[in-house]
Amino acid sequence: MCAYAGELRESRHESVLLRLLATMAGRRRLIAGGTLVAAILTAIAVCVIPVSYTATALILVPQSTPGSAAALMSMLGGGSSIAALSATEGQFANPSDTYLGVLASRTVADELIAQFDLKKVYHQPSLYATRKALKRHSHLEGARGWLIRISVEDHDARRAAAIANGYVDALWRVNRRLALTTGSQKRLFFQQQVEAERMLLADAEEAFREIQQKTGVIQLAGQEELTLLSIAQIRAAIQSRELEIEMLRTTATEQNPQVQSLESEIAGLKAQLQKAEGNAGDANDGTFVPARKLPQAGLEYLRRARDLRYHEALFDLLSRQYEQARVEEAKDPALIQVVDQAIPPDKRSWPPRTLLVLLAAVGTAFLLTGVVLMQVHWRRMSEDSANEPHMIVLRGVFARGWLRWRRVRVNPRDA
Repeated sequence: MCAYAGELRESRHESVLLRLLATMAGRRRLIAGGTLVAAILTAIAVCVIPVSYTATALILVPQSTPGSAAALMSMLGGGSSIAALSATEGQFANPSDTYLGVLASRTVADELIAQFDLKKVYHQPSLYATRKALKRHSHLEGARGWLIRISVEDHDARRAAAIANGYVDALWRVNRRLALTTGSQKRLFFQQQVEAERMLLADAEEAFREIQQKTGVIQLAGQEELTLLSIAQIRAAIQSRELEIEMLRTTATEQNPQVQSLESEIAGLKAQLQKAEGNAGDANDGTFVPARKLPQAGLEYLRRARDLRYHEALFDLLSRQYEQARVEEAKDPALIQVVDQAIPPDKRSWPPRTLLVLLAAVGTAFLLTGVVLMQVHWRRMSEDSANEPHMIVLRGVFARGWLRWRRVRVNPRDA
């Protein structure tokens, strides 16, 4: 009995499938004709749509290097921790992100808009809308190996290549301007500090000459000389790091790791200075004799000599930093190498005509098949006596809607 019921259900399923296939075969002209018409109309449409071309330029950006200030401190031997920190940041920072930000900036966009008259090309009423249109037509992305890919889409192949190469030229100009501006500001800052320190050094030399004439002391030796030299070097190192912090605070916040590291070094140097000057109690580490324990007769001489050594050491540090800033100002900006220059493409990137025609044909075939099957199913439901009450309700609803629509169309005031 169960086997017979299973065979009956299977035969029913087969009959339903055959019935659907027979229905679709009977409507084959509608399905085939609709599919053919959709394919022809789509082919005509894609031939009318303006074609677009995509030109691509590939550039290689320079790798990041440690900051010049930290490199200078490392060269002087007084900022190894800062140089190591900057070197670590340079290893993990990706310079491609910085150059991508410059390429997407408003400055670069405005240069390209003015150069190629893109406001007229994109038919935009305002400069803001033209920037958005340029952003839609441009694709900027970073690739592996410090590479940046610049792709521009346009209806004119030559213009697409020209705009892509224009991005590279604009990046070079902005990079050069920023490098010169930063170098000039740094050079001017250290130049002012050197000039001010030169005057203070002259005053210290004059004061030292006067104390020599007054006391008759020409030179101290031994631990007194070591104390004098140590105090001068520590004070110069403190002043140098304070200037470094002042320079960093123009572009960084208090939470910057370099600023915090410099503040920690200054705190340690001030503690050493207190020991050297004898202001940290009577403890003696054996390195040098505190200044307050020196003979009272030579204390004033020591103070003037200490000030002179301090200004000499600080003037030497500032002079080196000033020369480094001059070298950085004179250097060319980081070199941007063009791996692939954009050329006018000979193949369109849009529209994919064959793909669109195939999609339109397949989609229309499925749609018409679904419509045919729904019509068959609807006819069977309407012929079923069990669904007669529901069909009467639906016909009444559609009839009232049709009459209301006709009435509004004939006399809109009745709506």
